[in-house]
Amino acid sequence: MDLKQLKTFIRVSDAGSLSSAADRLRIAQSALSRQIKLLETEVGAPLFDRHARGMSLTFHGQELYKRISPLIRQFEQSIDDVRSLGETITGHVSFGLMPTTSAKLADRLVSRVAQEQPGIFLRLVEGYAGHLVEWLQRDEIDGTLLYGPADSLHLRATPLFTEDLALISPAIWPEQVGVPVKFESAAALPLALPSQSHGLRSVVEVAARKADCHLNVCAEGDSFRVLKSLVLRGLYHTILPFSAVQEEAEAGLVKTNPLTRPNVTRQIVLARPSHRADTIATQAVVNILLDEIAAMIRTRDWVALPEEYLLQRNL
Repeated sequence: MDLKQLKTFIRVSDAGSLSSAADRLRIAQSALSRQIKLLETEVGAPLFDRHARGMSLTFHGQELYKRISPLIRQFEQSIDDVRSLGETITGHVSFGLMPTTSAKLADRLVSRVAQEQPGIFLRLVEGYAGHLVEWLQRDEIDGTLLYGPADSLHLRATPLFTEDLALISPAIWPEQVGVPVKFESAAALPLALPSQSHGLRSVVEVAARKADCHLNVCAEGDSFRVLKSLVLRGLYHTILPFSAVQEEAEAGLVKTNPLTRPNVTRQIVLARPSHRADTIATQAVVNILLDEIAAMIRTRDWVALPEEYLLQRNL
């Protein structure tokens, strides 16, 4: 048994098939198959069930994956950290962003990391909160932005800021921009909202329970770009952070109105694995991320109320 076999096992497990793993790693499928067979011989049990749709882990495979995946990740991070003890920080960093935060941050973050830390290979992963938590727990990403509250997460979670959600309406809606709308009134409008599995939908559902009203959901879409499109076409209203539609609102393409009774807010937190420390490369990326968020709030490019952790960064 050697490190190459274990790494191959992890990659094939994550990919779900030999062909997918071979494409990702740019290695012949036959070579990967040989490594897996050698490992199965060493373990003394099949690690994968082969079927038409690909490969899935057997019981023995699941137990092996659970035990060695964190170790392989830690080994790779240790190598990156030792390399980064020189003047140039190097390493791979995978960071998660929810769609609404990705739209605001992704370009800025990639640009700054490339400019200031060229030795870091940054991989941004966009996903919904539930998926991001799972990937973080499985060590597939090094950090992510998530919905708070921070104390509800079994992770190293730090509150960053809170922002209001607003009623987002077609430009032809007769209500004047900026006029507060009772949540009960907004809930009665034809709404397009994320599905039940989406963190943003949970926030809106909680507000509906507080207002003791029913949400008139006429359409669902798990892409906030789809939700914006439905509003732009004049079909529905939606409830999103102002930051998600700031450009459209400033151009007069949509109307935004604050919600009252109750106010609806979301807290964004920085989450990292609780069982391991950040690598030097991860910390460098996090520092750039926090600087970007702080700068955007300071210039009102992101309308939000910073938490103490961000305020300490000279906001």
